[in-house]
Amino acid sequence: MKVKDGFMLREVAGQWLVIPIGERVVEFNGIITLSESGALLWKAMEEDVDEEALVKVILGEYVIDEATARADVAGFITMINERDLLDA
Repeated sequence: MKVKDGFMLREVAGQWLVIPIGERVVEFNGIITLSESGALLWKAMEEDVDEEALVKVILGEYVIDEATARADVAGFITMINERDLLDA
């Protein structure tokens, strides 16, 4: 899975923002704020990855148990999928 092209992740004043660019501005009106871990996952999803790889990204960055990492990754995927930000 991969996030759609046409979105830019930027850190502004200590906050991670996903901003539509180009033609995406017309179809997606707004900005998404991500946590530090959300930004880490977003960056990983700029390339095609599977859920297992995302769990490994979280486990490699944070001191967290695997069950919590899996739940967090699943929640993030659900959130961006509900906003139609995943490439088909």
